[in-house]
Amino acid sequence: MSKFAPQFERRERDFYPTPREAVLPLLPHLPACCRFVEPCAGDGALIEHIEASGADCVGAYDIDPRPLPRHLCVAQDARSYAYPWGGMFITNPPWDRSILHPIIENLSSCGPTWLLFDADWMHTRQSAPYLPLCRKIVSVGRVKWIPDSPFTGKDNCAWYLFDSSSDAPAQFVGRLAA
Repeated sequence: MSKFAPQFERRERDFYPTPREAVLPLLPHLPACCRFVEPCAGDGALIEHIEASGADCVGAYDIDPRPLPRHLCVAQDARSYAYPWGGMFITNPPWDRSILHPIIENLSSCGPTWLLFDADWMHTRQSAPYLPLCRKIVSVGRVKWIPDSPFTGKDNCAWYLFDSSSDAPAQFVGRLAA
């Protein structure tokens, strides 16, 4: 499917549960016994995939919280909430730039923040103010966001690690052969 094929209506609040295949490239980059907060928890799919690797979700938040299988999800806005936490954030945020950019600013000021979104973002002018906060980019490729669809998404994706407490240069990790 071409990026220039007919457009499909986006889901409200960019709600696309994170498939396991999109999480696998991130796992080798997480510390052992990882504890994390999921600030855009959605239906908890991302939490389940990461916890299956042995990590521990210590907080789940969403602007529109839903019941989650094993976690209490609290109503909070990742763009502005002052998280009382100095640990790691991991989420698949909305890709709308008016939402994504404030999330990058807010969360990276609270702790290391892994975000999954389109890989092309890093090549745009709008990314310039945020790239100094970026420490690592892990390529994912195209993701099949809708399980019963015969198609993958139109954009290549990447995990981005943002951290305002470090000034280390960004490291790029390409896709591994499948």
